[in-house]
Amino acid sequence: MVSTANRTSANSPKSLKSIIPHDSPNLWLSGKLLTRTELASYSSQEMTQLLQLHFLKKVSSIEKNPLLCKRCGADKSFHFGHFHHAGCEKECIYCRNCIQMGRVIDCEPLYAGSSLVAWPIHEKPCKWEGELTSGQQQAAGKIIETIETKRELLIWAVCGAGKTEMLFPGLARALELGLRICIATPRTDVVKELLPRLRKAFPGITIQGLYGDSDEKQGDSQLLVSTTHQLFRFSSAFDVMVIDEIDAFPYHNDDSLQYAAKRASKPESSRIYLTATPRKKEKKLIRRKKLPAVFIPSRFHGFPLPVPIFRLIPMLRKNIQNGRLPKSLTEKIRRQQQESRQLLMFCSTIEQASQLKAILGREFETTSVHAEDPDRAGKVQDFRDKKLRLLITTTILERGVTFPAVDVYVIDAGHHVFDEAALVQIAGRAGRSPVDPEGDVIFYHIGKTNAMIAAREAVIQMNKRANR
Repeated sequence: MVSTANRTSANSPKSLKSIIPHDSPNLWLSGKLLTRTELASYSSQEMTQLLQLHFLKKVSSIEKNPLLCKRCGADKSFHFGHFHHAGCEKECIYCRNCIQMGRVIDCEPLYAGSSLVAWPIHEKPCKWEGELTSGQQQAAGKIIETIETKRELLIWAVCGAGKTEMLFPGLARALELGLRICIATPRTDVVKELLPRLRKAFPGITIQGLYGDSDEKQGDSQLLVSTTHQLFRFSSAFDVMVIDEIDAFPYHNDDSLQYAAKRASKPESSRIYLTATPRKKEKKLIRRKKLPAVFIPSRFHGFPLPVPIFRLIPMLRKNIQNGRLPKSLTEKIRRQQQESRQLLMFCSTIEQASQLKAILGREFETTSVHAEDPDRAGKVQDFRDKKLRLLITTTILERGVTFPAVDVYVIDAGHHVFDEAALVQIAGRAGRSPVDPEGDVIFYHIGKTNAMIAAREAVIQMNKRANR
């Protein structure tokens, strides 16, 4: 049952003329921050009317003293450029940092859409019939409490702990309260992974996925799954903001993405962060009791995380450059391919992925996938459907994707692209199914690195905590 009674949130003006009905054709404007170019479908007269109705308001695009882009938060002088804009007598300032989303110019305002929407109240929206473990129940209870009290919470849970399922009770509670929710993640592949799971769990709720080449461009649903880059287009839009994989590239080291996530949340909102590998910043906040956290060291099926095995091959890089693999590695792959598990092989660069594909393709049916691959979604789906036994990948599949029974090999694990967090996440791709909770995780290297040692120690410590 759905109620559509008009109401305003606690921080909303009482003027009803600002409230956008949830079935309005202008709903897509709600909580958006857009350029005039992005609003090109509206005539000047229509824009004037939207401004008069307070569905839109003008905001400055670039502050000058000091310099600040109001869309992405860029504030360094090298983030900005100058050019002569048609119709302007002076040089205009534009932001280089977010220009891929359309140019922001100081002489043209941005348009902020009203976030006052009468979102429906849903009764018992979650139809998921699974059961949560005691650890998941503890986390779910804290998530509900955080949503009701509009606070912050970090969920620190190992790979395979079932973080998505932990969210279900909290998402259901938010929908029962008529709140708007965004689940944001740094990776497009994770958005695509989450969408079918959420739609199955919440069949009566319209859920949209927003990423670079998605078909759903409106971004006007009550529950939205988005890449963090898409948050540049939102302002004060969401009552509940869930940031998945806060430690992942590029979110964790990109101030503009963190700026966008904060601005996309309403002033009074709840923010929930999910991670299996928190960075030093989050750990420090937890120790100082400035960030409430729930720690879950065990997987949902109760089996331990596979501990990475190190295999030294001093000539590994040279062998690959020469178009061949060491005999020991080739024999290991040959034996692995005779078993029931699939093989997910991680490498450091696109060039290396191509080289490995050429070498292994002589004997095995395989392909490679990377961030710039236009067919990556189809290749990942083929692997998921078990049409492929061996998939070579860069770090784009290090997190957020689940395959039931895979072994994981990391080629040249000492490469700088594989930091501790990446290696822990990669190891977490193995053993995720309760019917196949084990799996080989092998780091092939030319020399151990601190990141490799720290990643293995992190897995061992997680297993010890889970045993306790």
